[in-house]
Amino acid sequence: MSVTPELLNATAAHYRNGELFIENVSLREIADSVGTPLYAYSSAMLTQQYRRLDGALAGLAHQLHYAVKANSTLAVLQTFAKLGAGFDIVSGGELSRVLAVGGNPEQVVFSGVGKSTEEIDFALKTGIECFNVESAGELERISARATLLQKVAPIALRINPNVDPKTHPYISTGLKENKFGILQHTALALYQQAAADPHLQVRGVACHIGSQICEPTPLFDALDQLLGLIDDLNAQGITLTDLDLGGGFGVTYEDEQPFDVDAWGRHVVGKLAGRRLKLSIEPGRFLTANAGVLVTRVEYLKPEEGSDDDQQQGKNFAVIDAAMNDLLRPSLYQAWHGVLPVQENRSAPTKRWEIVGPVCESGDWLAKSRNLALHEGDLLSILSAGAYGSVLSSNYNSRNRAAEVMVSGESFRLVRRRESIQDQLSTEVL
Repeated sequence: MSVTPELLNATAAHYRNGELFIENVSLREIADSVGTPLYAYSSAMLTQQYRRLDGALAGLAHQLHYAVKANSTLAVLQTFAKLGAGFDIVSGGELSRVLAVGGNPEQVVFSGVGKSTEEIDFALKTGIECFNVESAGELERISARATLLQKVAPIALRINPNVDPKTHPYISTGLKENKFGILQHTALALYQQAAADPHLQVRGVACHIGSQICEPTPLFDALDQLLGLIDDLNAQGITLTDLDLGGGFGVTYEDEQPFDVDAWGRHVVGKLAGRRLKLSIEPGRFLTANAGVLVTRVEYLKPEEGSDDDQQQGKNFAVIDAAMNDLLRPSLYQAWHGVLPVQENRSAPTKRWEIVGPVCESGDWLAKSRNLALHEGDLLSILSAGAYGSVLSSNYNSRNRAAEVMVSGESFRLVRRRESIQDQLSTEVL
């Protein structure tokens, strides 16, 4: 097996008589029905992860705002809406998706450094819960638009605490050199400005230091800074009611230590005991990553070529029908995803394979140096693909984006049909 039993146990996939299943549905059956490549999600694991995180904060007034950017497929959003989730959005398009599944706008927080005038107006008219403000210029724009629309905009300042989350630099958001948030030494003046503005309602303080955080100490450091700021504001007569700690809880892709949400929850509950604060968190990857897989088919095998005299050893390439346009994380972050055969193959020899796609880029790879027994036509499952998979997909090389299915118990349903070339051409004009 090319992945550890511990990793397989952390995902929604499992073998049954040599065949890979999601819940009680064979991935082979799904592939035969809708074709490949395809994304498949487990509704049971989405629910399990949500309830696990919600339970870690039991006894504390709190709200989970699912981070839509992790996976914005409507069926995924609908699953969380039915569980009572609020939503963390970073665009007007994401707000439209939340509304389309019946999400409550009064449980929506709007993050992001570049909110446009049109997006601010849309959110004000919709009546969202809060804007997480990331700059002085944004605060002024929200005030101006609220004044024009005769609204009162609920706001929190997103603080950049300059805390190292010890994660990949592309997904670090809490250091001074990152574009996100407001440095703490400038926050007091902005809070005073907002508190004096009749078209702004100061609700809280927010923070999000990064993603795929496996060790909680940086999160605790950020929490301590926010509580100190809240105390400073109280001394100046500005009372906050909301505390947004963001998300970033790490998951197991390869051999990472799983984030201990229960220990994290106990620490946070203890820190907030006696404070009249409503806690918000913004989980994304933690809820969806290991609930989804990408299923793909081997198109061609290119075994190692060359003579014994060659100075450099060749490589074995398995060319699959999924590509970097379907799953960008390996090319973008050099991310590791587990790869498993959908049906265990005992008739082929095990070799070390480079799992590559058909896109015309040498960077089009989904996995490197994996020990697998493969035939052309075999189905493979790329694990841990439920977060930052379909949302990062594109039409590069004019490829159609993959189908998506939701599995529930012994059945599955198509929740996003595969794109056609007609879909791609429909927005263009000669």
